[in-house]
Amino acid sequence: MQVLRTRRRPGMVRVNEGGAAIHMEVWELPAEHFGSFVDGIPAPLGIGKVKLADGSWVSVFVCEAIGVEGGTEITQLGSWRARLAR
Repeated sequence: MQVLRTRRRPGMVRVNEGGAAIHMEVWELPAEHFGSFVDGIPAPLGIGKVKLADGSWVSVFVCEAIGVEGGTEITQLGSWRARLAR
């Protein structure tokens, strides 16, 4: 995976080569609130799945291909929190 900064939020982009494991925060959201949460996500972000180191799959912000254009790759920082700390 690569992490790209798209405007003010991070988005994950699955890649065949050049990706890296990154630290992620996993939050819990009640299922009855998922629809309204997703409805508020601005393009080019969306929801997709990634596989964690323990083998489980979680929903994350993913980025549409158009969002990659002009985005800043922050994979090398290891996490979105590290980017915010800079």
